[in-house]
Amino acid sequence: MLAIVLCVIVGGSDMIKLPDPVFTDRSIEECIELRRSVRSYKDKALALQQISNILWSAQGITEDRYGFRSVPSAGATYPLVVYIAKKDGLFRYIPESHGLKHEINKDIRKDIANAALGQSFIDDAGAVIVIAAIYERTTQRYGERGVRYVHIEAGHCAQNMHLEAVALGLGSVPIGAFNDEKLSKILKLEREKPLYIIPVGYPR
Repeated sequence: MLAIVLCVIVGGSDMIKLPDPVFTDRSIEECIELRRSVRSYKDKALALQQISNILWSAQGITEDRYGFRSVPSAGATYPLVVYIAKKDGLFRYIPESHGLKHEINKDIRKDIANAALGQSFIDDAGAVIVIAAIYERTTQRYGERGVRYVHIEAGHCAQNMHLEAVALGLGSVPIGAFNDEKLSKILKLEREKPLYIIPVGYPR
C-alpha cells in the first residue's frame, strides 16, 4: 500500500505527517543476531515508510491515553529529541503527531560527518539520525542522578533504532566520536545537547 505524505503549514514551518509504522515479520531474536555495525552504504535514499518505522521505534507513542513511548523514560520525563538529516534537509521528529518538522533546508550530512572527526561514511548513509537531550526535563525531578537516566534512555532509543534497521533490511552504526560544539552549531541546537549519531542506510 502506498503511503500518502501529508504536508501542512504550522506556524510558518513545514510539517510532514509520517505514515503509520508497519510491522515486519522478523523476530526480535533474529534482529539481535543479525545486527552489525555498518560503515559502507549504497547511494540510495530511505523510503518514508522506513523512516516512519525507525523514528517510531526511537520515540513513537505506543499508548495514547498517557502518551507512553517506545522506550522507557525515568518518570516519563522524555528528555530526548530526535533529528534526522536527509538529502532534502534536517528534520525534528514530533512524537505526538508522528511527524517531521523541517528545521534546515539543505543537506547537512557532510557537515555532520566533519563534526564527527571526519568519518566520511556518515555522508554516504541515506539518513543520519542524531539523538539529543534536554537534560533539565529529567534533572529537575531527579537532580544530578537524572543525567545518568538521560544517558540510559539514549541507549534504549539507539538500540531500538539499530534493531529496527535490521528488521527493515538496512544497516546502521553507533557513533559517539564527535565535536559537541560543532555538531550543536550545525544542527542549530539551543537547549538540546547532542549525544549520539546514527547513520542508517542500505549496506553496500
